[in-house]
This record gives sequence, structure tokens and C-alpha cells, in this order.
Amino acid sequence: MNKSLFLRELRGNAVSLLIWTTVITFLITATMSLYSIFLENNSKILAMISILPEGTLQFKGVSDVNDLFSVLGFYSANNVIYMLVLGSIYSIVLSSGILLKEEYLRTSEYLLSWPVTRSQVFLSKLVVIFINILVINAVTTIAGYISLEMCKKEPYSVDAFLIMSVYTLLLHIFFASLGLFLSVLIRKPKPITTMTVALVLILYFIYTISNITPNLSWTGYVSPYKFTDLNVLSPDYGMKPVNLIYFLGFTLLLLGSSGRIYNRKDIYL
Repeated sequence: MNKSLFLRELRGNAVSLLIWTTVITFLITATMSLYSIFLENNSKILAMISILPEGTLQFKGVSDVNDLFSVLGFYSANNVIYMLVLGSIYSIVLSSGILLKEEYLRTSEYLLSWPVTRSQVFLSKLVVIFINILVINAVTTIAGYISLEMCKKEPYSVDAFLIMSVYTLLLHIFFASLGLFLSVLIRKPKPITTMTVALVLILYFIYTISNITPNLSWTGYVSPYKFTDLNVLSPDYGMKPVNLIYFLGFTLLLLGSSGRIYNRKDIYL
């Protein structure tokens, strides 16, 4: 790893990290602030939910309406879109541009004139990606925990909350690895932000369709969201080995392939 390149990338991505972290943290805390109002109007809420189409709750990953009246169930259902989707978009956009931008911004020649190898370039930028993802997850997890503590009316499982947070982190790292892999496959240097954002949304759409359509439940396994267990109120909730193997296996495969391809590809100068 090259220290100068590492620090340059860290500074260059600091503003976007701050913006994304602030937005997601605000959305989490703002949503949780509505929990007490939600409880006070539980009869009206139940009446409204009863007239909604079947599968509406499954769209948000809720299998039982009563789960919403638990502070952890409320957090899981209402913050899934922020933590899972917005966090995944940030991760894949960051990783898909961190190598490719050197080519479409015509800075590759300057970078590769440094006394650094391609492996050092790749590793330096990879560490920056991981640090940014760890920071945004750490801050939002702390914000989520504080919100739960402030809003709770009864005890909840902190272990379940932490396990859900680990699932979120693994998902973000997976999408970062996927974005990095897609970027090294691109031959004609150009931003692929739109494509990567669309990919995240499509995979989330597939996951939600599989939840609300029993006949299409098998399609959910196409999406990594299927392997993020959000059933936090289940008595046996925990980190499932198959989910852990899925995320670690595909992440290592994508990163290893990305490094090999980047070291061999023709760089656009």
C-alpha cells in the first residue's frame, strides 16, 4: 500500500462520506422519533394496515404486524430502506469509481508515473473503500442504538440489533466488491454510476417481489438482500452460517478477481 495515495484518496472521499453519513443518520433518527406517536395511535394504525393489500408489510420485510409495535421491529422495518439500500448505493458508487475515475479523468498517466505498482494502487484504494464503509456503518449503528435507547418502552435484544448491523456491514462490503469488479471490466473509460445504482435497486426489487409473491420466492436467492436476515424478533435470530459463507465467499472472489484483472488490463491514459 502507498501512504501518499491512500491519504489522497481518503481526503478526496471525505466530503461524500460526510454527506452520506449525515443523511442516513438523520433519516434514522427522524424515523425513530415517530415511534412514540406510532404507539399512541396503534388502533388507528392497525385499522389502516388492515385495508392495505396483502403483501404490503412483506414489502418492508415484516411478517407480523405486531412486530411493528416493538421498538426493534419498528427500527428494522422502517430503517431497512436507509441502511440496506442507501448504504449499498453509497458503497457501490464509491468502489465503482475509485479506480475507473483515473481513466475517464485522464489522471492514470500521472498516477502510474509514481514509484508505485498497480498492486499498491489497487490495495491503497481498497483500504480507503473499507475504511469509508466501516465509518458510515459505525456512525449509523451508534445513531441507531441511541435512537432505540431513547425510544424504547420495554427491553429489546441488543444482540439482535448488533447482528442486524453486522448483516448490513457485510451487505455493504459485498456491493463495494461488486462495484470494484464491474469497474475493472469496463474497457471504455466512463462513469458507471447510473448502472451501479440501477443494479442495487433492481436487486432490491427482486428481493421484495420474492417476499410478496409466494410463487416467485425462489427468485430472491438471486439477490444478496435475501441473505440479510431481518427477522430480529425471532427467538432463534442469529448469524446464519450459510449467509456468512455467502457474503465472505463472494466478496473474496470478487476482490481477488478484481485485483488480477486490474493488474493485467490495458489502462486508458
